[in-house]
Order: sequence, then structure tokens, then C-alpha cells
Amino acid sequence: MTRAGPVSLIGVLLLGVLCLPAGVSAQQRPAIADKIAKTYGFDSWDQVEAIRYTYNLEAGPVKLSRSWVWEPKTDQITYEGKDKAGNPVKITYSRSQLASQSAFVKEEVDPGFFNDQYTLLFPFHLVWDTGATVTDAGMHKLTLGKGSAEKVVVKYPSEGGYAPGDTWELHVGTDGRIQELVFHRGGPLKPSVVILTWAGHKKAGPLLFSTDKRGTADGKPAHVFFSNVAVKLVGSSTWMEAQ
Repeated sequence: MTRAGPVSLIGVLLLGVLCLPAGVSAQQRPAIADKIAKTYGFDSWDQVEAIRYTYNLEAGPVKLSRSWVWEPKTDQITYEGKDKAGNPVKITYSRSQLASQSAFVKEEVDPGFFNDQYTLLFPFHLVWDTGATVTDAGMHKLTLGKGSAEKVVVKYPSEGGYAPGDTWELHVGTDGRIQELVFHRGGPLKPSVVILTWAGHKKAGPLLFSTDKRGTADGKPAHVFFSNVAVKLVGSSTWMEAQ
């Protein structure tokens, strides 16, 4: 993947390790990690047939919008956005056959999917990601807002993944909802520090999503937001819109 491409500019804001590993045992993570995941609907994940969403980014001159449908049980992904030439494109692929896909899918689309999916579903990665170390750091003052919240630090290993050494600091309310995120990149790519609110909570079926995130990337304004969010449950043909 070229570092000047759209994923590197955006990949940005929040790209973590490029895998969906099996869950860590509950004994290896603090109770707050499970509380956060459950708050966002983790216990109902097995009911989900598909998730639909559009990832939008506004950060200085960078403006991006790309849409996804993810079917987690088969790991089939549908991407709607632009190709390298800026032309509209729609691509459906299976991650089990990623090696046979075009360079554009392997180097741009699939990394983009993980970036956007991590940003939308990070509460679930507290349970899914085996390589990360999750620590309950106690009560701390909010970085952007007023008051205090429980600080949960998620540290990725220094080797492996797309951006080794990344650290996510979550500020969590008593209701288990994330209020703010402070992201520290482990490598030399920019931005080095991203600070975002975790707002615009909406529910689609049994899942809860934060759809609006505002703050800064290396001190400059950044806005990440999700639109067209919906969930389809197993055995149903109906999309349940986030509201």
C-alpha cells in the first residue's frame, strides 16, 4: 500500500491491527472491558447477519465517504466508493479469497474496511483482540469535555499489525458508554495523536453505535461520522436502521 494513498491519509485516524482474532478469556482483561462491549450489544453479536454503514471523514483538505456492507458470518464485504482514478465503483469480495483479488482491493479497499470497521466497532475489539493489553487506569479528567470518567488503556504490541505499538485511551462513563478517545500512534506515520469525542449514540437492532466523533488530529480539526447505519439479523431480510 502506498503511503500517499487514501488509506494512509485516513488510516489515519484510527487503524489498528488487520485481523479479527478470537476473544481473550475474561480472566485476562479487566471487568470494564466486558462492560463496555456489553453496553454496545456484544452479547447479541451472534444474531447479526450483516451490518451496513457509510464512513465519512473531514480533516482539513481531506474529505472522504465510503460505504460498506459486512456479512461477518461469511466475511463477505461490499464496498461502494471511488477507485484510484476517483471514479465510482462497487466491489464485493470474500476475505477468504483476498489473495486472488486485485491490487486495488488488497492495498486500498481491504485496509480501508478495517480502518472504518475498527472505528465503528472498537468496543467489540476489547473482547476480540488477543494481542492487545487492556488496563483499567481508574478515574481521570476528560480531555475535551468537563468532568471525569474511567480511563481504559488499550495497548497493541510493538510488532505485527498495520501500526505496531498503537495505544487507544478510552474515557468511559458509568453507563458503559465511551465518551472520548485519545489515540497515540506507535509508528512514524501522521497523525501521531488523535483526540475525538465519542457521541451521536444510536441503536440499530440490538447494537449501539457512536455515529459522531469530533476533535483533533495532531491539533487540527477532525470529524469522523457514520451515516446509513443499519443491522440485519439472522433469518430476516429487513434492515433495522440506526435511530
